[in-house]
Amino acid sequence: MENALGASGYTATMLAIVFIVLGLGIAALFAALFLPARWKLKYRMEFVFVVLLVGLVWYADRESTRIFTAYQGEIRKAGVISSAEAAEPGRNFDHVIKVIAFQWGFAFINDEGRISRNAEIVEPGAKVLFRIFGNDVIHGLNIPAVGITAEYEPGVERDLWIRAPEKPGKYLIQCLNYCGVGHAQMKAWLVVREKEA
Repeated sequence: MENALGASGYTATMLAIVFIVLGLGIAALFAALFLPARWKLKYRMEFVFVVLLVGLVWYADRESTRIFTAYQGEIRKAGVISSAEAAEPGRNFDHVIKVIAFQWGFAFINDEGRISRNAEIVEPGAKVLFRIFGNDVIHGLNIPAVGITAEYEPGVERDLWIRAPEKPGKYLIQCLNYCGVGHAQMKAWLVVREKEA
């Protein structure tokens, strides 16, 4: 699974290409401003620039499709894409947790129907399915420790699964989409408890 926040693999390549293209664009702009008035970018360079942008978009689409397909393959193997009833605790996942996102916090409803505000407790290595629902604006769910990020619209339920970290501790859950003045405080914790003896 691609690390959503790390600059490695295709993410680093995309960032390098973007900065190179940005630098070339700024250099061409300054050249047009400060060189003699008759200086003009050759048509050949414009063609190369367009081909570079098309290649960049193609590469980004190919890699994001590959990552998404691998992620969806795991959900298909678990058998939860075809029907909502297939996702049950103990059947395909250790926990099925409903997440309600609102301005500016998260509410978690666990398997037993217990509601907790801004924290959810799981076991080390547990396979957890989050059923995410937002009722007001577009929110994002990011769990850096497991390298997953999702965006979801209001009124649409979205499934997202993770494997909890093996090391017990508190792991940050945060909203990544600006959702209003309280966005910076829209955080929660994934608490991985010690395994019971």
